[in-house]
Amino acid sequence: MAHSRRMADPRDDFSNLEGPARAVAEASRRPRSLVYLTLGLSVVLSWLVLLSMSRRAAEIQRGGPGSNLLEALPALELPGFLETFFVLCLSPSAPGGAAGEFFALLAMWVLMSVAMMLPSAAPMIRTYCEIADTATAKGEAAVSPLLLVAGYLTVWSGVALIFATVTAILRALGHDLGAPLGSVAAAVILGLAGLYQFSGLKDACLEKCRNPFTILFARWSVRPIRIFVLGMEQGVWCVGCCWALMLVMFAVGTMNLFWMVLIGIFSLVEKQEAGRVFTRLAGGILLVWAAALLVASLS
Repeated sequence: MAHSRRMADPRDDFSNLEGPARAVAEASRRPRSLVYLTLGLSVVLSWLVLLSMSRRAAEIQRGGPGSNLLEALPALELPGFLETFFVLCLSPSAPGGAAGEFFALLAMWVLMSVAMMLPSAAPMIRTYCEIADTATAKGEAAVSPLLLVAGYLTVWSGVALIFATVTAILRALGHDLGAPLGSVAAAVILGLAGLYQFSGLKDACLEKCRNPFTILFARWSVRPIRIFVLGMEQGVWCVGCCWALMLVMFAVGTMNLFWMVLIGIFSLVEKQEAGRVFTRLAGGILLVWAAALLVASLS
């Protein structure tokens, strides 16, 4: 019994453990920090893989936006499975057949969703962690925030499945993954994304993403499945807010790293800032861009 009390003592500094083991023990005592660390590493690793893939795409298709900058980056020695992954995504006649190519495209879109959309879920994740932290401090049970994030990413994985299917169809029609669509097709996508920024559905979804406390608090549960479903519901609101922006990637080139970063930053800032000015401004820019492409295609 004394041993159990000693192990549960919150004042334990784990001084008898080695450095790495002590760091793990400290993180486990602060679950919120562990969640932030896990999510941060996931986002960073996703961006590193996408950066390497964009560099490889720039080598294949020279002269694209930012290709000189990407080619100037040092080439990294990558594990064999990543090299195979890049070949399946970027090569129009990759080994592995249609199934292997499709699953590689699906993995690519999942990585893009994690890199671009997971940071924008910060208000939801932070709010849940604060509620869970308060419950734990009172001695109450709390489901791990990672389960909430798993539900959120499940929804985006479903969206990634749709986008991967569209990408595979475009590949079958001879479209290069790194190249933007033609002027008319790109104008249609940009126009759709621009109009959506002014829609009531966009506003409703954005409001849910900006203010997750009411839903998270009202739907609080100690049952893991309910928290997973709650994460999925929050994912649906996020998709409703950002699907049109993700669609822009087809217009500018799927492996365009500049636009990945720009859309990721915009989604993050849009959910942090109050008001509609930022959203409407982006919509106006997309509509003007779409109109310019249409005029250029007709001239």
